[in-house]
Amino acid sequence: MSVTKEEREQIKGEFGKHPQDTGSVEIQIATLSARINDLTEHLKKNKKDHGSKKGLYAIISRRKRLLDYLEKKDPETFKNLVEKIGLRR
Repeated sequence: MSVTKEEREQIKGEFGKHPQDTGSVEIQIATLSARINDLTEHLKKNKKDHGSKKGLYAIISRRKRLLDYLEKKDPETFKNLVEKIGLRR
């Protein structure tokens, strides 16, 4: 249910500003989006897994806060990121 090391490296390569970039807002949002997608698939199969559902809600709220921050800080980057990830914002 977590993002593998290979997936994280791919996300860093796609959304990073430079090769050593690991903690920028864009990478954090993309990683959280990947985790949300994995948990969503898990919860489709395991409807009674309430612990994972609670974790999913926490991850969603963290991503929302980061998206709000990015939208205020850099609207153009926010717009491009939402299009790349495929969010309905």
